[in-house]
Amino acid sequence: MNSAKGYLYVFTAAVLWGITGPLAKYAFSLGIEPLEIAFWRCVIPFFPFAFQAIRGGSLTIAKNDIPLVGGFGLICIAAFYGVYQLAIQEGGAALACVLMYTSPAWVAIAARLFLKEKLTPVKLAAVCATLLGVAGVSGVLGGGSEVTGLALILGVLSGMTYAMYFIFGKLLLPRYTTPQLFIWGLPLGAVLLFPFVEFHDKTPYVWGAIFAICILSTYLAYTVYCAGLVHLEATRASIIATIEPVVASSMAFVWWGEHFSFAGYIGSALILGAVLLMILDGRKHQAPCTQS
Repeated sequence: MNSAKGYLYVFTAAVLWGITGPLAKYAFSLGIEPLEIAFWRCVIPFFPFAFQAIRGGSLTIAKNDIPLVGGFGLICIAAFYGVYQLAIQEGGAALACVLMYTSPAWVAIAARLFLKEKLTPVKLAAVCATLLGVAGVSGVLGGGSEVTGLALILGVLSGMTYAMYFIFGKLLLPRYTTPQLFIWGLPLGAVLLFPFVEFHDKTPYVWGAIFAICILSTYLAYTVYCAGLVHLEATRASIIATIEPVVASSMAFVWWGEHFSFAGYIGSALILGAVLLMILDGRKHQAPCTQS
């Protein structure tokens, strides 16, 4: 394995994912609503994913898998994209990204419920650390936080819906490539979000932010992360990817002056520590990303 190249690819993916929140918040400041960004995030990346799928000759889905792929489009595309953008608007880019990283805890619970995987002591400890971390960033422990209940709910929901990437991925990726899943999931996500979208006139700056989220933080981020997995062990890639909330929090602080209380920083550390604990226990951090 060319580990240096792998580290570079995964680090790049984490940075690209990390800029999603600050870019979205910039678009919000120019009058764009969260669900419109979520809608365009379904529409625009479809075209490069479709090109990749056509080039690889991987287009069709078996009839028996249509309900699963439909669930992927509903939960992992429409619901996740929507609630994550709403979480950014309500609580800020840093908080939304940190709470999204509660996903490994929800993966452990969902895997126990739906895949009958054993909830080991390490996984249980990680779930407890995650819940304590959420209590910290919400102000339940330590106080001094201005986090609203809605921001907390939306952030945790973004983590829960993001967690389902891993569940659906485990069920579908043995048979399908990432572009293959996205060319079916993205249009379904767009159709489901469309009735809730209020479209606005957009300046070139707004379109620039939207295209950056769609191409850089969505299509390109998944592509380079998958390229990194070719050269790097999945566990190592997962650890590097946890720089994403650090990037999001740093940019949010510099750009928007966002910051946590002391208890919030402790809570954030507990959440990221739980992620690392799950990774080091052998759980592989894989959003759908097989190569075509």
